[in-house]
Amino acid sequence: MGRDLKKHDDLGNMQGWLQKLFKSRATLSKEHNQEVTKNSVTSASSSLSSSPGGTPSKPQCLPAALASESRWKRNYDIFVCHSNAQSDIEEATRLVSFLEATPHSLRCFLWQRDTCPGGAMSTEFCQAVKDSHLWVLLITPNFVQDSWCSYMMQQVLSEGPMSNRLIPLLHSLSHSQYPQELKYFYYIDLSKNPDRGYTLVNRAVLKLLEDLLKKEMTHNFNMNGSNSGLDGEDGS
Repeated sequence: MGRDLKKHDDLGNMQGWLQKLFKSRATLSKEHNQEVTKNSVTSASSSLSSSPGGTPSKPQCLPAALASESRWKRNYDIFVCHSNAQSDIEEATRLVSFLEATPHSLRCFLWQRDTCPGGAMSTEFCQAVKDSHLWVLLITPNFVQDSWCSYMMQQVLSEGPMSNRLIPLLHSLSHSQYPQELKYFYYIDLSKNPDRGYTLVNRAVLKLLEDLLKKEMTHNFNMNGSNSGLDGEDGS
């Protein structure tokens, strides 16, 4: 009988040990699932908090105007003309850095960076004017006193007289010093709020490129209509 009691105790101990083992495994599995769920929630929260309003951030799409064929027919979106004074060079560099950074991603011509070594200055500048969609004149006290800037201003005016392709930017200059050649052009005063002025330049470039895109689409539509008519099909 003593053996039976001992055998019964051994079975009870083994059963208790197995119950503890299963319980331990169940606890570990539950903790693992909780950890996975916690990590998933944390990851989702991070993706939500990465954009304003708690919505998942989406990749920014560039405007269609920046991908149009008409844009790439010229090497530059903006030609920036400024004097050789150090303060003007720094201001022009800040403007170009703003326009070339994402999401703007515009192509700018800056003479101290983009001219070809050994090339003639007049040739380099005039070619850049022709290869740019829009021209920005950084008009400062140094600009109005620089004969080279005056020459470049005349080149820009002759390339696109009374067009919407010229943007004068005033900086530290009174209205009385504003060049008479530009009196029919609205200007942007950078002295008050440079960042706002940079933004207005960016908008002007996009507006010009959008107009080019519309003309491009109209031209393609008319060409397709003409081809359909020549083929004897309904061109409507």
